[in-house]
Formats: sequence, C-alpha cells, structure tokens
Amino acid sequence: MESSQQEVLEIFKNTKALLTGHFVLRSGLHSGHYFQCAQVCQRMDAVSRLTELMLPQLAKLEFTTVLAPGMGGLVIGQEVARQTKSRYLFAEKENDRLVLRRGFKFAPGEKVLIVEDVVTRGGRVLECIDIIKAGGGVPVAVAMLVDRSAGTMRFDIPAISLLELSFPTYPADQVPPDLAAIPVEKPGS
Repeated sequence: MESSQQEVLEIFKNTKALLTGHFVLRSGLHSGHYFQCAQVCQRMDAVSRLTELMLPQLAKLEFTTVLAPGMGGLVIGQEVARQTKSRYLFAEKENDRLVLRRGFKFAPGEKVLIVEDVVTRGGRVLECIDIIKAGGGVPVAVAMLVDRSAGTMRFDIPAISLLELSFPTYPADQVPPDLAAIPVEKPGS
C-alpha cells in the first residue's frame, strides 16, 4: 500500500470511521466492515487533509462545480469545492431518489465533479450523473474517499479514489455463519 493510502487508512482508523462487526450497507448487502464517514467528517482537520491528498488527482480535471449526494458526500464535497475554489451544490433525497432542490441549476455545458464519501455499488453516483445530464451540465468525473469495489465499479466518466478496498459483501440470504452470529447493525450512511 502506498504511503498516501496508508495515511488515509490511518485517518479512518483514528477517527473510528472504519468499523468492524456485522453491518447492512445502504446497498442492502451485508459486510463485516463499514465505513462510517460521518465519524471522519466531524473532524475538519481530517477532512481538509483527505482533500489535500485528493488534490493531485483532481488537478488534471477541468470542472467549475462540485456536486455531492446527501448525506454522505456533503462535508467532503464542500471541502473539495472550497479547496478548488469551485461552486458547490448538493443533491438530496426526495421519495428515496436524489434531486436538486433549493433553486440549484446547472448552466448549459457546466463541467461538474461528483464527490462522494464511499462507493460500493455506485447507485448515488449514477443518480448524480443523471441529474447533471438532465440539467444540461457535463459530468467530468467522480472523486471518492473510499472505493469499496476496489476499482471494479465502472461509470461512463473517470473515477478517482483515495483508498480502494474490497471487503467481502453478501446478499442477505448468503451471509456466512460466522458473520450471521454477530448482531446486525445498520449504522446509516
């Protein structure tokens, strides 16, 4: 593991954002590991450092706006926008789908970076891509703190992450006995 990834992992461990146990992820899959990014996001020094570590990968991208899906991407999205001096918007849930509210709109051709905390299956990222396109903007890339798919999740735009990990996940009817023996938690994302 390269030193920047090791630093990212240490930040997650030190802020108690990397949990072990038996968890149901937003995707509905079960896992023995959970990234509770809200824990790291209550420490703005950690959020600033994570963003600083992401900046070299962002430097090659052209964007003027950052879009973050609520709730998970809100804090890191805002910090990425602050450090890159970009406009910041967020999408929020309405009837279990992400939408733009509060008068947020894209200018035709506006170049938008999607920023998310953790991606497992990419559902919220895909929703953001659709929102941007429907609003006349151009999604240029997705930047995430943690790619739980270890790089196997593919979008029709470039994806960058600070940390790529692939902890095993299981459908509810295929949870291994040792994991099933642990009380299940659904910490929320």
